[in-house]
Amino acid sequence: MSEPRIPDASRRSERSRRAIFDAALGLVSEVGYAKTTVEGIASRAGVGKQTIYRWWPSKAAVLLDAYLDLAARAAEEAGAAPGQAGLPDSGDLAADLRVVLRATVDELNDPRYDAPTRALAAEGCTDPELGARFTAALLTPQLELFARRIEAAQAAGQADPDADARLATELLVGPLHHRWMHRTGPLTHAYADALVDLALRGLTPRP
Repeated sequence: MSEPRIPDASRRSERSRRAIFDAALGLVSEVGYAKTTVEGIASRAGVGKQTIYRWWPSKAAVLLDAYLDLAARAAEEAGAAPGQAGLPDSGDLAADLRVVLRATVDELNDPRYDAPTRALAAEGCTDPELGARFTAALLTPQLELFARRIEAAQAAGQADPDADARLATELLVGPLHHRWMHRTGPLTHAYADALVDLALRGLTPRP
């Protein structure tokens, strides 16, 4: 007679976490952050409210982890290997930056990302700890990727070696996020290309 199978608690926990993440992202996109509650997330995920509070202190914390998980899965689907993230380096800085900024435009226009990103950005303004986690886990690593690509162009003589790579990065992505956040104009590939062209004028090597 075979031994009875012992349920795999870790697998059950992972299923619950995935259901909670999907529920949080879905509700925020459908009803907005203000109307999303821990109770609603628990109900949609098919778990008890205490299960959520055992792992997270608030709905904002749930949403942050759900968003980071979504970003990680998107990177994995795109073929990015862990520890090997980086901007493309074809030898043409302008072309590489256009590719990345266009992809950023597509992501910000994607309903899967739009509502959660807005919610986290707004909540991070009133919750410094959450804002710091969001910045450290997602925003800072992305900015560093841009800076490293610009530094590589500087080393190759394709960009002004005296330019501040981090400041140049903010000139690229700052206006993009400003237009997205405040809806001051259409967020398009043409706008992304114009940002690259304008920023690269400041990065052109001086004679």
